[in-house]
Amino acid sequence: MPAYLKPQDWLSVVRKEYLQDFIREGGASVKFVVPAEEFEAEEIKRGLEKLAGETGFHFASADAATTKIHLIEQLFYEIARQLDWDGLAYKFLRRSLEGHYKLPDTREQFNLKNLAALNEYEEPEMRIAVNRSLRQGLFHDYAMTQEFRRAMIQLCQAQIVSTEVSDICNAVKTWLRGELRQLSALKPALIFQKIGRHNARHLIFSLSHWLRITSGSGLVLVLDISRYLQERPKEPDGTYYYSTPAVLDCYEVLRQFIDSTDESESLFVVVLAPVRFLDEGDKRRGVCAYDALKLRIWDEVHDRKFANPLSPLIRVSACLRTTNDKGVTQ
Repeated sequence: MPAYLKPQDWLSVVRKEYLQDFIREGGASVKFVVPAEEFEAEEIKRGLEKLAGETGFHFASADAATTKIHLIEQLFYEIARQLDWDGLAYKFLRRSLEGHYKLPDTREQFNLKNLAALNEYEEPEMRIAVNRSLRQGLFHDYAMTQEFRRAMIQLCQAQIVSTEVSDICNAVKTWLRGELRQLSALKPALIFQKIGRHNARHLIFSLSHWLRITSGSGLVLVLDISRYLQERPKEPDGTYYYSTPAVLDCYEVLRQFIDSTDESESLFVVVLAPVRFLDEGDKRRGVCAYDALKLRIWDEVHDRKFANPLSPLIRVSACLRTTNDKGVTQ
């Protein structure tokens, strides 16, 4: 049995080796964390949220009890609900115009009329200048999908212009959150398809790139998959429980995150799993049920006394545990 790390020791490594350097510079990583006790999972989550705030990263989380993580579009919707889309659009637009035009001091004054007056433009001319800037800095940024770029252009334009554009902006935000009823509301934005399994993963990667260019950081994403390892109770409690096929679908989604780290940017994914996840005898719900994931994270070679904090699979415990020469956990 491999050794354990204390939660705070691992979080210190995350700060130093990942968030302050590798992820901030555009890297991506997926870590599986298995706490020895259930309450430690919440401690890890709170620690990552605090760490993200201290290092300037955006933080989002999804719990399988309330979000169907094996449906990648549902995961994207949950992330989208936790972000300030207008704030991000404002940051990007302001950065795009800085150095080229005089800008109002406050966000409340940041509108087309004031921009035109400060720069001695007519409002139609200022609108053309803003749109040109967005086209050069955003629409031609092919690190993001076309739908995502068009959606962000609408959000940016809504920061300075009319109620009509704001209506489109609201439709875009409901589309991102999976709450849009009629896709026809997005025709003015030239968006013609819903977010589904076919494009949600690429939208998550587009989002992490968007966070980097707007905030200079990226996204810390925590996924709690504990519910996938639990059997369905006899009495429903209003939360989600999953069949064995859904468990395998979840593992496939996680496997794809691992294999796509070269495609993603400034994205740090932490998967919280219970001890049962590592049970080699559990062929129904444990990671051994899905070799494609196990082979990517399992630590076949390990030290019994010292844990590798950079490993893709981390075991944590507030009380350090090691394995003696007889293979007994202490």
